[in-house]
Amino acid sequence: MSLFSPFFRDVGIDLGTANSLIYLKHEGLRINQPTVAAVNTKTNQVLAVGEDAKKMLGRTPSYINVIRPLTNGVVSDFEMAEELLRNFLRQLRGRSVMSFRRGILAIPNHLTEVERKSAEDAARNAGCAQVFLVESPVAAALGAGLPIGQPTASLIVDIGGGTTDIAVISMGGTVISKTLKVAGDKFNEDVMRFVREEFRLAIGEPSAEAAKIAVGSAIPLDERLEFAIRGRDLGTGLPREVVLKNGHVRLALHKSLRTIVEAIHEVIESTPPELTGDMLEQGIYLCGGGSLLRGLAPLIQKETLVQTAIADDPLTCVIRGLGRIVDRYEEHQGLLDNPLKPLTINL
Repeated sequence: MSLFSPFFRDVGIDLGTANSLIYLKHEGLRINQPTVAAVNTKTNQVLAVGEDAKKMLGRTPSYINVIRPLTNGVVSDFEMAEELLRNFLRQLRGRSVMSFRRGILAIPNHLTEVERKSAEDAARNAGCAQVFLVESPVAAALGAGLPIGQPTASLIVDIGGGTTDIAVISMGGTVISKTLKVAGDKFNEDVMRFVREEFRLAIGEPSAEAAKIAVGSAIPLDERLEFAIRGRDLGTGLPREVVLKNGHVRLALHKSLRTIVEAIHEVIESTPPELTGDMLEQGIYLCGGGSLLRGLAPLIQKETLVQTAIADDPLTCVIRGLGRIVDRYEEHQGLLDNPLKPLTINL
């Protein structure tokens, strides 16, 4: 270990639409907070970030904005994403004089060069001297313990907050992939729309998410689940409570789930035949918060005829993969996705 190692550390950053996780080299997962910030627009002051800011969603006066700086896996508010990340790194640093030498940042597949650059710049401006990118499905597959370095197909479906990344990985690289803007946030919107149309009741995103987690399912269940949800009656404008059943939420999510299943079909159909054969042996692995929806794995298995399983601790698959890259950088350097940039010619 170098004499300066305690002062210069490497971090893995999973800056997600819903949650941000940060791994500190040789110390493990240190930050796991919602990707939310609350700002006072009168003073331009950041009041809270993470869990404290999420509690304010839908409960603030007009001059306090609760912002989610990432939309569909892409930085939509650059300054706030930078401020949020800087705050998390400050929490990680504490009172020490530690600096962050290298940041390994997970990004969705199929980002444009501008979107990649915005994520890279946010991490660099927040305090990382060097920033390297890795595709989220590759990091997730590595974190799930799949044999991504071997010449065999590893099909990973990462259902996050803003995007669903579907990728076939072999020999340390992505053979074919597809990214959908259908994931956890879209599920919440589906529940909100269903409750509005079916019960004439307006509810917020936190209530929709709570209902999805409590009674949501992808297939009919043997048990009968119910969840009381409160909101504003669209007819009278007064508070009202209704009881949502698991059948209601399943109906609300049906279209979005069908979109994900069809996308998996498309990826499998576009995969080279030899790798398609490997899938029967290797199976499909689900990760991300959306994979915890009841009955999702059996639904995908039924539709694709391929054994489908949820990875161990699916919420942290990406950050565990980033952690392995951070801890053994030289060994996994080939997984990084930083393309050569064109030369700059000064005329």
